[in-house]
Amino acid sequence: MEDVMKGIGLDQLKAEIASVKATHSIGRVVEAARGVLTVTGLTDVAAIGDLVEIGHGATVRRGEVLQLHAHTITVLADGGTDGLSFGDPVAHIGKNEIAPDDSWIGRVVDPFGKAIDGKPILRGETTRALRASAPTPTERRSLGARLETGLAVFNTLLPIVRGQRIGLFAGSGVGKSTLLAKLATGLQADVVVLAMIGERGREVREFIERVLGPEGMKRTVIVAATSDQAPLVRRRCAWTAMAVAEHFRDQGKQVLFLADSVTRFAEAHREIALATGEPSSLRGFPPSTSHLITSLCERAGPGPETAGDITAVFTVLVAGSDMDEPIADILRGVLDGHVVLSREIAERGRFPAIDLLRSVSRALPEAASDEENVIIRDARSYLGTYERSEMMIQAGLYTKGSDERLDKAVAIWPELDKFLAASGREGTNDSFARLAKCLSGATVA
Repeated sequence: MEDVMKGIGLDQLKAEIASVKATHSIGRVVEAARGVLTVTGLTDVAAIGDLVEIGHGATVRRGEVLQLHAHTITVLADGGTDGLSFGDPVAHIGKNEIAPDDSWIGRVVDPFGKAIDGKPILRGETTRALRASAPTPTERRSLGARLETGLAVFNTLLPIVRGQRIGLFAGSGVGKSTLLAKLATGLQADVVVLAMIGERGREVREFIERVLGPEGMKRTVIVAATSDQAPLVRRRCAWTAMAVAEHFRDQGKQVLFLADSVTRFAEAHREIALATGEPSSLRGFPPSTSHLITSLCERAGPGPETAGDITAVFTVLVAGSDMDEPIADILRGVLDGHVVLSREIAERGRFPAIDLLRSVSRALPEAASDEENVIIRDARSYLGTYERSEMMIQAGLYTKGSDERLDKAVAIWPELDKFLAASGREGTNDSFARLAKCLSGATVA
């Protein structure tokens, strides 16, 4: 308790006290249908997105205002409508906001800013809107310097620069979470904010203890909503995490924002949108999904001149490796690069299972020198040459000497494949030296 409370000042205590309301406006449930509630008595105070508390005693639950009518409001309850009765009280809590604080670093919180790691936590002095606007385009800086990642492939062929936003596209079981964890611990940043959206409950603690460890948690804030929680909570998880990232960005810090996954964020929104009567169109997703995702992504990226940057990695679950499914298609159009993980590569035991030829970093060519761009171009060229002839090679139809470039591609492919799986704490210059050595045909360590 003493370690947690250390560093908490009077201003934080004042903010906590100021957030307590002495009175609340009360409405009543008058109808429950299709998973939503119709409430009367709050039309004078409620706004779209406001929070309410429904019921009383042990049955109280949260809800969110979805629609306004002349004499009633429509509320979606957290956890469904089971157990609610006609005439149950509905208390208006207030705006859908969050108040992050520096003391949250090293903590695990829920999407409402409440600690779920068993220790006390206090709100910050300033509240932030969950669905804030992105910085004004004309005030934002350009992408910044190249970042060290601890992974050879990202140090060279797929560079990540400060303020860049990339997508990590993968099916289930091909190493997406493992790669995300390596970026969380190895990529340069002052603060890491991780949104675990719809994650399995056991994996939250496992990620904290086995993947991040005490050293990783020293710079990390985790916002978690497990898969069994209501769609309101799962959708809010991404917004809360982004608001926390913006809190540190506005202090001038370099922030790494990780969202796992945007797919589950969109699925939670779909449940909510369909409950309000919005039609489905994008293979079952409502039309508002596109704006929902793009507005979240635009909040990341380079900050204004006086602020830091939010470098972001958004993961996407692509069923059957379908890169044209709606969520993947929307994200590719708004991000500064995408990384595709291949099941075929994972099945032959190479991790991270990055399909380099299907992956792109839009930080290039600016993120590399002329000499480095030549190395990147040659590596991609040899990989492409090998892949186009791979079936012929495996069938024994390849004859050495028939194509000089293919001969070299075949000769260096084992070392190049080994390089793509390399990880460690070496710098970018060392990684490029190893890649150049690999392309020359020499064996790399």
